[in-house]
Amino acid sequence: MGDVLAGFHAAWEFESDSVLIRYERGIRTPKLFQALGTRRIPLTALEGVTLTAGKRGTVVLRAEPRPGADPLMDAADGQLKENHDPYRLVLPAERETLAEYYADELRARLTESGPADRHLVAPPAAPLQFKAYDGKASFDGTTVSFRWFWTGASSAKWKAGDQKFSVADLSGVEWRSPELFEGHLRLLPREADAARPAQPDQDPASVVFGLGYGAVHESLPFAAAVLAAIRSASPPAPAAVTAPRRDPADIAERIRRLGELHQAGLVTDEEFSVKKAELLAEL
Repeated sequence: MGDVLAGFHAAWEFESDSVLIRYERGIRTPKLFQALGTRRIPLTALEGVTLTAGKRGTVVLRAEPRPGADPLMDAADGQLKENHDPYRLVLPAERETLAEYYADELRARLTESGPADRHLVAPPAAPLQFKAYDGKASFDGTTVSFRWFWTGASSAKWKAGDQKFSVADLSGVEWRSPELFEGHLRLLPREADAARPAQPDQDPASVVFGLGYGAVHESLPFAAAVLAAIRSASPPAPAAVTAPRRDPADIAERIRRLGELHQAGLVTDEEFSVKKAELLAEL
């Protein structure tokens, strides 16, 4: 589509096969958004769009990712606070009509639903690193390294020594937010080990978080990158996707709404002509 909808902390650019999200940099922008920078979300990674009333005179446009499509959301496992949700775009309430139009436009282009069989959204790029309470975690794209701090690491970790893990030997990542009790990042081996310690502070395959250590904007992108590398080690064959034919009545309704936005001055003459031509081309 190519149109841009700017809100608080981010701007969404609607393209024919994806949504390009550019997060702002600024003192009021969540640090996670600043760390993510720019993300391209393929439409095949989305299964829905909602528009709801927000707080203090705002509306919230939210794209709903498919389970398994985004390594960041997979790693977060529902632990992100609402204001850290990278799929939310908060706008002033006076832009609700325009937001509703784009919600309808985006919704009409979605063809997939249900769990994805592979990650469709690109993970944060390696190399990545962050400081946990008991050690420094590093990832170069193929190997995760833990280097212990003498001020925080348990005697069990000191005895085991610094650790290196190939993604080929891992089955997953367990991330527990530092904003929750006992936050940590634990690497899960492909082969179960009955002797593995239950507590992350005793497990050499884990680093634990603490006040000021393992912050969300550092540890979550790290976990997502590792998880994506693990999953991509043996990717499944992609399934063929056939776009459904558009309902002429739906196209007519979208053109009618586009005309209303044009008459209200929310869409320029050029934007109206281009959009109308795109819609007619879908018939």
